Amino acid sequence: MKQCFKKLPDCVKPISLMKLILIALTFSCLLGTQGYASDPGTNLQGYGLKIFRIEYGLYPFVQAYIRTYDQEMNPLVNLNGMNVGLMVKGQVYNPEKKQYILQSIRNRQEAIRTILVIDSSKTMAGAPFDASLRAAARFIDGKRYQDQVAILGMDDSKEGYVLISNFERDPGALGRRLADLHANGQKTRLYDGIAAAMQLSLSVDAGGNNTSDAAYVATTSIIVFSDGKDEGSAISRDDLMNRITNMTIPVPVYSLAYTKIDSKFLKNLQAISLNSFGKYYHIQEAYDKMTRSVEDIQNVLQSDYVLTFRAYLPVDGESHGVKVGIEYPSGSGKVRYESSTFEAVAPPNFQAILEAQKNLDAALPNLTDANPYMANTFSPQTNSSTPFVPPSGANTSVKAPNGQPAK
Repeated sequence: MKQCFKKLPDCVKPISLMKLILIALTFSCLLGTQGYASDPGTNLQGYGLKIFRIEYGLYPFVQAYIRTYDQEMNPLVNLNGMNVGLMVKGQVYNPEKKQYILQSIRNRQEAIRTILVIDSSKTMAGAPFDASLRAAARFIDGKRYQDQVAILGMDDSKEGYVLISNFERDPGALGRRLADLHANGQKTRLYDGIAAAMQLSLSVDAGGNNTSDAAYVATTSIIVFSDGKDEGSAISRDDLMNRITNMTIPVPVYSLAYTKIDSKFLKNLQAISLNSFGKYYHIQEAYDKMTRSVEDIQNVLQSDYVLTFRAYLPVDGESHGVKVGIEYPSGSGKVRYESSTFEAVAPPNFQAILEAQKNLDAALPNLTDANPYMANTFSPQTNSSTPFVPPSGANTSVKAPNGQPAK
């Protein structure tokens, strides 16, 4: 835990929101990196993706924040634009026209937020609690500077939890606050604690001393350290499950399930993680696995992707469908799609926004024919300058129901 107190370099300064947008949208160092994803190996049984959020505040440039996963909920690595299929209103983007680019969140400046929810009841005292504190400290040490962490302790107080730290970037401050947490609660209101973390995930994007320090947050996740036993929560497990399901933006719950008493309650954590698109870690009494588990979670959170594309729909204030597909491995022809929507709106003419759009315009140049799409010979083209051409040898005559040519 001592590493939490290490001093940040003097060269590291808070990044304002607008500066953060500008830095996050600089593509020049990444435009030349094409290629293919690495072979997933013979154990790959399936994979998928989840669009966490769509941002269109820089329209016509739209950003999709994506988490990928294999059958073990591990991220797909080394993806790039050659692995991506993009549809807008049912029309497929042509990758050769270079109107979208895929980047790893690891190389961008958006913040990742995490809420650590730690069981601080007396039954956790000793090795389990000490191991959870060490693992929490290791997670804090492994975050990037701009990433934010909050800490909740689950106890038997009136609310069922105590807020040890709100969202904070400074590892030293987080380490000192973590050291103030003790296993002295009489019982654990598990569901109330997780519900409080979900509520906290909806709070204003903070993490600094003033509004200019506020950072744009890409994703928020929850890590729970507990034995899975709930004792007297105000809400039931079903209530919590419904809240998780109804979240507009997913907040995955990663559970580190450990116990020195009874393992039958660990399934509660497993169910919550599965329902929230998170991951379940069965620690049991192998407390040394906690640190390795939080390192794995850190890798998952930092392995998200951001797909940025240029849209060619006129500004109408309406919602439009978008689908993002991942082909994995490259060249396999197997593509999984996830659907979402964005609005075609004109952003305000703030100087910072205009500069960000200018940077994106250089990375994704405007097509003079406004046609980023790939023409399919068999599909009628609607928003494309390429006319529909029937395949060679096709019978193009239209017949009436009686079999005679239509007039």
